[in-house]
Amino acid sequence: MKAARAEKDWSQQELAARVGVSRQTINAIEKGDYNPTIKLCIAICKALDRTLDDLFWTEK
Repeated sequence: MKAARAEKDWSQQELAARVGVSRQTINAIEKGDYNPTIKLCIAICKALDRTLDDLFWTEK
């Protein structure tokens, strides 16, 4: 998610404003300290023009 945000040259604050959450929430998601709701995941994906798999699927 951080890389996709950086590609758009957006700060955490800008992404947060676009999806209606706090900058701290975006920071926590990027650090892996917070698991967002599916509704928030979809909002982030739409804002960043990415799929759920692109941003939130982690391969083990």
